[in-house]
Amino acid sequence: MDLNGLNLVKKGKVRDVYSYENNLLFVATDRISAFDVVLNSEIPDKGKVLNLISAFWFEKTNHIVKNHMVEWRFENFPERLKQFEYLKNRSMIVKKADVLPVECIVRGYLVGSGYKEYLKQGTVCGIKLPERLNLASKLDEPIFTPSTKADDGHDENISFEKMKDIAGKELAEKVRDVSLSLYEFAYNYAIKRGIIIADTKFEFGLIDGELVLIDEALTPDSSRFWPVDGYMEGENPPSFDKQYVRDYLEDIKWDKKSPAPSLPDNVIRKTREKYLEAFYKLTGKTLGEFV
Repeated sequence: MDLNGLNLVKKGKVRDVYSYENNLLFVATDRISAFDVVLNSEIPDKGKVLNLISAFWFEKTNHIVKNHMVEWRFENFPERLKQFEYLKNRSMIVKKADVLPVECIVRGYLVGSGYKEYLKQGTVCGIKLPERLNLASKLDEPIFTPSTKADDGHDENISFEKMKDIAGKELAEKVRDVSLSLYEFAYNYAIKRGIIIADTKFEFGLIDGELVLIDEALTPDSSRFWPVDGYMEGENPPSFDKQYVRDYLEDIKWDKKSPAPSLPDNVIRKTREKYLEAFYKLTGKTLGEFV
């Protein structure tokens, strides 16, 4: 999308960041990535879903920790930005922050890479867990498992002790406690609405020395959302995200290298439906009703 006159700061896999006066403009596109490759096909309304879910959670969790959001309502945008109708519902103005170089992952269930490590060592990111847990077992208490970015761009799990070396003891402990509080609040909210948040990733920054939640928050792309009615311990439940996309790419034996194949219409349609279903379950509204 051409936003002529705006200064592009960063073009990510699925989101573009522009500078605007003293703030940033986050634009969630409909691009979709799988296996670290941006696909040729887009998922209609995906960007709106992710942007509005983040705005929803930013407003709901402001009592736990402040966030970088300034404005998401298009009608309140500056006049200069209103000329770009594309921005409506898929963008937000945010404050600039000094980003902490650590991703803050909270896991409430045993799944994914954590389950693989548990089978080998009985641990997840070095944290010892009880014996005889199964795939998708609910943990007695959520665990905080930070990671950092390696030079090649892949996440690298680190210990909490390592995080304290990076961020300092006091800040690391605060980030851990806030992450766990955010997860607990969101988990309890979502499960009443038919969604299990199995795990999620938070990012934080500092604004004038104060810790704030940044990036996106508790979306199907930064979290593992499971339907409550589809959950069964010992099985990997279907999720509200790119499941149909990943399954299709695995089925056609794609080598997971660029260029990516185009997605068939039925995969695009089913993936869009999952994102919209997650949105409706969480907010109780359709995209058109969310104002």
